[in-house]
Amino acid sequence: MEIILIVLVFVFLVAGLGGGIALGYWYRKQVALRTQDSAEAKAEHIITEAKSKQQEYLLAAKDKAIKIMEEAKRDETERRQELIQSQRRLEKRENMFDQKLLDLENKQQRLQDKAKEIEQIKIEIHNIKTEQLKQLEQVAGMDKAAALQLLEQRVEEQSKDALFSRLKKLQDQGSEEIERQAKDLLTVIIQRCSTNHTAETTTTVVDLPNDEMKGRIIGKEGRNIKRIEELTGVEVLIDDTPQAIVLSGFSPIRRHLAKRALDALIADGRIHPARIEEAVERAKKDLALDIKKAGEEALYEVGVTGFEPKLVAILGRLKYRTSYGQNVLRHSIEVAFLSAMLAEHLGADVAIAKKGGLLHDIGKAVDQEVQGTHPEIGRDILKKFGMSDAIIAPVLNHHDDYPPTLEAIIVKVADAISGSRTGARKDSYENYIQRLEELEEVAASFAGIEKVYAIQAGREVRIFVRPEQLDDYAAAQLAKNIAIKIEQELKYPGEIRVNVIRETRVIEYAR
Repeated sequence: MEIILIVLVFVFLVAGLGGGIALGYWYRKQVALRTQDSAEAKAEHIITEAKSKQQEYLLAAKDKAIKIMEEAKRDETERRQELIQSQRRLEKRENMFDQKLLDLENKQQRLQDKAKEIEQIKIEIHNIKTEQLKQLEQVAGMDKAAALQLLEQRVEEQSKDALFSRLKKLQDQGSEEIERQAKDLLTVIIQRCSTNHTAETTTTVVDLPNDEMKGRIIGKEGRNIKRIEELTGVEVLIDDTPQAIVLSGFSPIRRHLAKRALDALIADGRIHPARIEEAVERAKKDLALDIKKAGEEALYEVGVTGFEPKLVAILGRLKYRTSYGQNVLRHSIEVAFLSAMLAEHLGADVAIAKKGGLLHDIGKAVDQEVQGTHPEIGRDILKKFGMSDAIIAPVLNHHDDYPPTLEAIIVKVADAISGSRTGARKDSYENYIQRLEELEEVAASFAGIEKVYAIQAGREVRIFVRPEQLDDYAAAQLAKNIAIKIEQELKYPGEIRVNVIRETRVIEYAR
């Protein structure tokens, strides 16, 4: 019974659950149908409004298209009218051009006719002139050429004296005016350029801290002073002058080399042959730097650039070269300034004149080592360093009578001005230097000689020979031969002492 009740209750529950599900499904379906009807209505309304707006837009577009077409037709009509008017104007201009062309052709034809008439008239005039000349020749009894010659002779005879007098007067006036202008120009140039002419001659003074240093310079048995003289080629004069010694020699380079070496030795305090050799080698390097610096300072002073370093060093060597007692480097700088000022006044190339003036004596830097005149040596040096012919011309021709260029003439004049200044040069000094150089050349002409130095103002020539090539007997014979050759070839006052030195040195190091 209970089971039946339970079954019945379960059946009623299942039936109620199924009825609730069915009832819920039906309600949901009704709600969905109402919602669908509402969405369709809205969509229909939206479509209806869209069609209405589409119709309005189509009507507006048609109206606008009609207006555009009407405006295009009006523009086309206006452009056609303008084209027609332009065509009419062009036709009118063509007609006018044709008319003018016809008028021009008519004028050209008339001009040609007139030219023919004029040519015919010229021929007639020429014939008439020829006929008249023939009649005149018949009346005068001579032809045209003879008449002209006779007329020229008579005019020449009548005016010869007057012409000669006038020409002579003009020549005199021109010469006087040119000479006056040249004097004025040279006076102005000389006044604008003022340089120092003083230079060392043959001696250089070395200051000492005390007189005791003299003994140390002389050394044991004179070995130090002998080594200094042998390595530098100057004579060291030690006398009673307090705190000073004198270096004597005609070569400024040798004297400056010896002075630098002695200054270094005095400052160091250790003076012996080995230290002397080291000091001389260092002095040679310092002197080479000083020579290069002198060349650079000369270029800077003159205002010239673009030279090769080796050429600058060669130019710096002129600091230790003199010509007739005048320092060649200062002389070259002065000539460069004078040449530049003259070129500026005369309208020449200032740069070429300045460089030519600075380098005109460059050959003197090595003329004691290379054969040839200093202009030829200078030309070879400048060609080696690629200088232009315009710069080489003043260097090569500054001693010629007729230099080839205006700049070369200017450099020659500037060279003469610089050398002719009062006190600039000393002829006797140059002759003295030349005599010493000749003395060294004669002594060095023999075989087996290592070094030759003329010292004591040319009263002694000191010769160092190679000991491996000459023995003692040969050295004695060499001294005699040199003395004989000096007597035969040179002119000198008094006597010259020939001092031949043969020295063997053996060096070893203890390690």
